[in-house]
Amino acid sequence: MTNLRVADFDFDLPPELIAQQPPAERGLSRMLVMNRATGTLRDTTFAELPALLNPGDLLVLNESRVIPARLFARRASRMSAPAPDSGTWDSTLPTGKIEVFLTEETGESLWRALVKPGRKVQVGERLIFPAPTGEAALEAEVIERGPFGERLLRFKPVNDFFSTLDRIGHIPLPPYIRRSDAAADRERYQTVFSREPGSVAAPTAGLHFTPQILAELAARGVEVARITLHVGLGTFAPLRVESLDQVRLHRERYSLSASAAEAINRARREDRRIVAVGTTVVRTLEHCALQSKGCPLQPHSGETDIFISPGFPFRLVGALLTNFHLPQSSLLMLVSAFAGRERILAAYAHAVQQKYRFFSYGDCIYLT
Repeated sequence: MTNLRVADFDFDLPPELIAQQPPAERGLSRMLVMNRATGTLRDTTFAELPALLNPGDLLVLNESRVIPARLFARRASRMSAPAPDSGTWDSTLPTGKIEVFLTEETGESLWRALVKPGRKVQVGERLIFPAPTGEAALEAEVIERGPFGERLLRFKPVNDFFSTLDRIGHIPLPPYIRRSDAAADRERYQTVFSREPGSVAAPTAGLHFTPQILAELAARGVEVARITLHVGLGTFAPLRVESLDQVRLHRERYSLSASAAEAINRARREDRRIVAVGTTVVRTLEHCALQSKGCPLQPHSGETDIFISPGFPFRLVGALLTNFHLPQSSLLMLVSAFAGRERILAAYAHAVQQKYRFFSYGDCIYLT
């Protein structure tokens, strides 16, 4: 590991370049193309991506689907202190409006969440999540307290939890999008190939794709494989350390199907390029490569907290399409590992000068 500091991955970004809305249509974003070997840059549009890929390239997508993870609750009560296991509720305690952001499903009816205002919500309290019509759609008990407003919630079982979320939840737009979620975000903050619900933030590099562009890639002879990594709390948590040696990321759930493992192994055997769509795909593939220890990948599911920073030896990924990332973030460190810190910061400075749109709903960069 190098002696790089988190502060070494800072850059100046005018606030007006942070995209607050998606493009008018999918596929209309600008794209900065960077040659990793030379550092040369070229301004183009995402629609040119099929022409930049080679027949035989393996394009890997993350098919995780964003859940409406932002909920509003009221405090109902707290379990009686003398007999916390008795199952009786003290309904005399005050009620109030609470914002709950689901971050990770950890077991049957169990979810980690960020709760605001967290200082008011204690272990043993019961939260009621009302439907638009006023009745209780969900109920949860706080069973564990964590740092920075984290709580572990046990939900009362319902017939279809995710359908209930769709009914009462809000799309969890990132905090740098300074507006409330709108009806259009339910479609635009999902990729067109999303399938497996579980993410609390979109794998944003995939937002640019349209069915037409996917068809153009297939016609060009580009193979497509799909993995799943559910984006979790780590996407939103700031790095609260100074040195990269001290960085520890939250664990995120992933799944590598038999068809994806077979496609990746075949591409490796045939020395074909693997193109990752987004940092979530990079983390999943490189984690699986580390676990396999040089052997062919096997289909499996698991968790990863892999932190990729300069000096990391990439084993699978040969090219990367990604959005522009936040200053001092682990994702900026990942792309710096892939293309070089100085070259990435120079590319970001170019993007700022050319007024590219940044972050989730923004433009993209293709590193080849």
